[in-house]
Amino acid sequence: MPGLSDRVGTFTDSVIRRMTRISNKYGAINLSQGFPDFDPPKEILDALETAAHKGPHQYAVTFGARNFREALAKKVRKSMGREIDPDTEIVVTCGSTEAMMCAMMTIVNPGDKVMVFSPFYENYGADAILSGAEPIYIPLVPPEYDFDIKLIEKGFEEGAKALILCNPSNPTGKVFTQEELTAIGDLAIKYDAFVVTDEVYEHIVYKPYEHICMASLPGMFEHTITCNSLSKTYSITGWRLGYVIGPEEVIEGARKVHDFLTVGAAAPLQEAAVTGLNFGEEYYEELRRIYTEKRDFFIEGLDRIGLKHNVPQGTYFVMVDISEFLELPQFKGFSDLEFCEWMIKEIGVAAVPGSSFFHEDINHLIRFHFARGREILEEALKRLAKLESLTGSAG
Repeated sequence: MPGLSDRVGTFTDSVIRRMTRISNKYGAINLSQGFPDFDPPKEILDALETAAHKGPHQYAVTFGARNFREALAKKVRKSMGREIDPDTEIVVTCGSTEAMMCAMMTIVNPGDKVMVFSPFYENYGADAILSGAEPIYIPLVPPEYDFDIKLIEKGFEEGAKALILCNPSNPTGKVFTQEELTAIGDLAIKYDAFVVTDEVYEHIVYKPYEHICMASLPGMFEHTITCNSLSKTYSITGWRLGYVIGPEEVIEGARKVHDFLTVGAAAPLQEAAVTGLNFGEEYYEELRRIYTEKRDFFIEGLDRIGLKHNVPQGTYFVMVDISEFLELPQFKGFSDLEFCEWMIKEIGVAAVPGSSFFHEDINHLIRFHFARGREILEEALKRLAKLESLTGSAG
């Protein structure tokens, strides 16, 4: 048969979703792929029931149903610090995955350079390859995941057309400060470049940290392409409703790319989701409270077991250091992937190997998520406590 394209040989399938498949095979508790195991708000489900009977059931406008775009523009007005035109500055996509790909294909020509923070959500590397871009990796240095602004300026000096910014960051849970965002934004303006942001965890941020939208900074709306989705905020990851917000010229191009990638997001789901977009601030405060409780419960459990970890400032992910286990004779030569596979089979808990997020040669970190019910998290911690017997290092 004829050969395949060169690009498909330069990246693997999703390691995150692969770990879910292995977890399902062995009946482990899945703390790898980050999706909630609880229902969306009842108001959204009731709206979905109505849409199921009354419609719409045919195509919406390809770039998003009018009432969905209007509700979205109203919701983001405060965080963006400006009015958003639903007719010219929004395109609704099939999840934030398509939003990111759509943004990249809109602004990138083959051979253009794009900066990516490392560690990064694994899709970003594939997005760069599929759009023909050359990635420049900027290290986020553990344990605080700080970065050197001089490296970002060097990237722009070398001609980088954009920087991809996940805030709050998957997998680290880092929430970028206003000072950090301003420093990045100033460079984007200076070098006339874009910042492509992934802000899907904007409402899962822990006090005293606050999410700041890059597009809200002075002069940055014209240099920012904001990608987001409703998946995590409303616990509807399977609905695949995302969006891109940006300057009119960018959105005009993005709509054309989106039209030929997927045509449009599901019409009845957009109709139902309008209900969520109209929620008041109390919903997002309660969401923060729920996830703060989950985070504190889970990391306190990790502390009791004696597992070393960072403390996420946002998202529902935590990075755990497995160095001491990899030094044990039974794990000599193990990669973090092999350790995760062993843990699924022998401990009954699934995690994601950190190497799937890092450009650097990092083999001693794994990522758990804690967007699960209390009983599931209790059982996961009970199983993880078996790791104590391997080292005798109880917390």
